[in-house]
Amino acid sequence: MIQVTSSIAMDDSEIREEFIHASGPGGQNVNKVSTAVRLHFDINSSSLPEAVGRRLIALARGRVTEAGILVIDARRFRTQSANREDALQRLIELVREASVEPKVHHRTRPTRGSKERRLKAKHHRSDTKQLRGAISAIDDK
Repeated sequence: MIQVTSSIAMDDSEIREEFIHASGPGGQNVNKVSTAVRLHFDINSSSLPEAVGRRLIALARGRVTEAGILVIDARRFRTQSANREDALQRLIELVREASVEPKVHHRTRPTRGSKERRLKAKHHRSDTKQLRGAISAIDDK
């Protein structure tokens, strides 16, 4: 069991790992050893609450297949064990983010005082700019 939050835990059997050849640095070793990890997590058949699953799909849009499987590629490190740990930590972070219920936003209207202050500031700015204009010549007759 992988404890994500105090109320959410994932079973190890829900996660499937696939090892692939990594690109990038590593010399000849990169062509011989499968160090990159591709982690598969089926959101629909997991033990996650339904609301968390929906938020997880929305959060990881580009990494979820049409079948509802979250795919995480980890190839940041040169060792397979480090990449496995990286992929698992990224999955846990995604699930933690999805477990936080978004706050409901209530629309508010500006107060009368804030409207008056805004208009007063606009008039003050307008008066300042008016004083920058050309000064007309005064005829003394």
